[in-house]
Amino acid sequence: MLRTVLGSLVRLALVAGCAGLAWYAVTTIVGDDPSLWWMGVWFAGAIVLHDLVLFPLYAGGDRILTLLLRVLPPTRVPLVNHVRIPVLGSGLALLMFLPGIIRQGGATHLAATGLDQEPYRMRWMWLTVALCAVSAVVWLVRTLTARARDTGRMAP
Repeated sequence: MLRTVLGSLVRLALVAGCAGLAWYAVTTIVGDDPSLWWMGVWFAGAIVLHDLVLFPLYAGGDRILTLLLRVLPPTRVPLVNHVRIPVLGSGLALLMFLPGIIRQGGATHLAATGLDQEPYRMRWMWLTVALCAVSAVVWLVRTLTARARDTGRMAP
């Protein structure tokens, strides 16, 4: 019990130290810019948004995925990671490029780059399809090689 409490305190101290080091680096780079305060507010908001909204969502989604995959008949190669990885990649790409995908700030984007936001949505969709297809092919190859290995062991 004491060991876990001490371990938790050490982790908390390390996280606080890393946050302090990051804040020092930001203040050194940015200086005394008035936007530094708002950067801190956005950073704290991102932490709260992740911990209170996003983490429960994707943890619950993962729990639902594992429960759904238990209903399917068992396979030689577990299917769960071959679903998790493309969903994670697609979700992270969506999170990074969401303003372009939903065409938010189109005029600013056009003025800054000279490019339209039209391709973002389809490129994200094609990325999602490619991630799912590659994951399916990898799962199929792993399943077939596992089956061939099992058949080779049974031969006299």
